[in-house]
Amino acid sequence: MLFNSIDFAVFLPIVFLLYWFVTNDNLKLQNLLIVLASYLFYGWWDWRFLSLILFSTVVDYTIGKSLYRENNLHRRKLLLWTSICVNLGFLGFFKYYNFFLDNFISAFSFFGYKINGNTLNIILPVGISFYTFQTLSYTIDIYRNKLKPSDNFIAFSAFVSFFPQLVAGPIERATHLLPQFNRKRTFDYAIAVDGLRQILWGFFKKIVIADNCAEYANQIFNNSAELSGSTLVVGAIFFTFQIYGDFSGYSDIAIGTSRLFGFDLMQNFNFPYFSRDMAEFWRRWHISLSTWFRDYLYIPLGGSRGGTLMKIQNTFIIFIVSGFWHGANWTFIAWGALNALYFLPLLLSKNNRRNLDTVAEGRFLPNIKELCQILTTFLLTVFAWIFFRAENISHAYHYIKEILSLSFFEIPKFDHMSRAFLVCLMILFFISIEWLGRTNQYALEKIGFKWNKNLRILFYFGIILLIFLFSGSEQEFIYFQF
Repeated sequence: MLFNSIDFAVFLPIVFLLYWFVTNDNLKLQNLLIVLASYLFYGWWDWRFLSLILFSTVVDYTIGKSLYRENNLHRRKLLLWTSICVNLGFLGFFKYYNFFLDNFISAFSFFGYKINGNTLNIILPVGISFYTFQTLSYTIDIYRNKLKPSDNFIAFSAFVSFFPQLVAGPIERATHLLPQFNRKRTFDYAIAVDGLRQILWGFFKKIVIADNCAEYANQIFNNSAELSGSTLVVGAIFFTFQIYGDFSGYSDIAIGTSRLFGFDLMQNFNFPYFSRDMAEFWRRWHISLSTWFRDYLYIPLGGSRGGTLMKIQNTFIIFIVSGFWHGANWTFIAWGALNALYFLPLLLSKNNRRNLDTVAEGRFLPNIKELCQILTTFLLTVFAWIFFRAENISHAYHYIKEILSLSFFEIPKFDHMSRAFLVCLMILFFISIEWLGRTNQYALEKIGFKWNKNLRILFYFGIILLIFLFSGSEQEFIYFQF
């Protein structure tokens, strides 16, 4: 079920009313309703894959309890690796089977050996990369004695399948989200209204920014061989705003929806395009995934505690694995490696934690130095997104090659440029609101609080009007494919 669909517009109010007016006096019934609603939400896409979520839930619930009771280190490791192998095994099969098979055959063909292998027509279950990592954090934290296992299977099932963040995050830790299913929740009008504001801004990001940018990004990337270098730059910039509007928009809707039900999810995006260097960018982009890899991969590998070679090794591992997590394509690995190259100079010079504050905090505008830093970081990010969006490495190579040619100096030309100008105006409005709200959890959180109430309401209705007037063609959320 898509957030930006009529189905969800009917589904959400029904679940909300049942949750607060029918099951509100019984925590177990509330949790059971969340499980049923979540399974309906996910099964609306393809009910057959509900068995995967249920199986993962049963396995990790059982292993978690066994880990907590077991004192023998060898058996504890065996239980942990069982959980890791089961979860990553499903993820590997559905997401990477054909990739590894194709590359295995190609490698042998390179040396003159012909191997026959049949790829499978595998449907990638939506959200498998997200809920797999969520359940893995549960068993790993129990193994590390940072968490006690849940004694309530319904509450644990609700944690695994919680519908607002089930298919595209944020990837929640059991230490943060699971205890919330064991506490009585009471309706808070102020929190619910704040959630609605965040949902509104999420829909604006998705429907007005991402979906409109997608039309031009797709047009330009799909016809890149026929277009000038300057036009390809425009296409890369459109994709840059598409992926941010799409993914952070989903996160805003998910977090806002969770607040309607009395839950607090972690912030997943913290205005990353206002970053002053690439290290700051990665502290602000897809925070739940970045911190997951930091805590469960980078730090166990030794982090940045070792010598120079270890720092370089661990940096490339974390970024390449992050790239590969996004998809079974060499373009994602190249994207990860390129970001590692961006990050390394900051790490080796010990400047990776230089910009921990908010840019231009307490000031309306950045100074010249900050503006140059933001623009440089943004352009490096745009360049990296070319690999992320390209169909394959060859496509990325020719795309970049054309940008670096003399056609870069031509006037950009593509279909429907007059409407694209309106989209650019929407992007400018979007950037302005994001800049004004950059110190908050999301852009609209505090904007307008000092205004006249009628003016503030008019502002919200203006955003709703923009959503209806400038909605692009309905696009699936990008991260559904991951």
